[in-house]
Amino acid sequence: MTAISEAIKTIKEAENNADELVNDSKAKSVEMIENAKLESDNIIKDAKESAKDQAKDIIFKIEENARKEARLIIDKTEKNVNIFENESRSNIDEAASIIVKNIL
Repeated sequence: MTAISEAIKTIKEAENNADELVNDSKAKSVEMIENAKLESDNIIKDAKESAKDQAKDIIFKIEENARKEARLIIDKTEKNVNIFENESRSNIDEAASIIVKNIL
């Protein structure tokens, strides 16, 4: 009988150990899932910040290029205005000369 009692006791201990292992495994899996969620949230947050920084850099470069292009257009326009202005002045002199000739 002692052998049967010992066997039952050993089986009970094994069941308790198995239950404990199952509970520990459940607790560890919950912890691992929580850690994985936190890590994925951090990865997503970092990716968003990186994307925002890249977007800011791209916008800055586009704006800088637009300013340069605008400056080129302004310079070209000012040059053309000066050319037209000079041509107009020479025409004014010629027109004034024609008017004077017609009056006299």
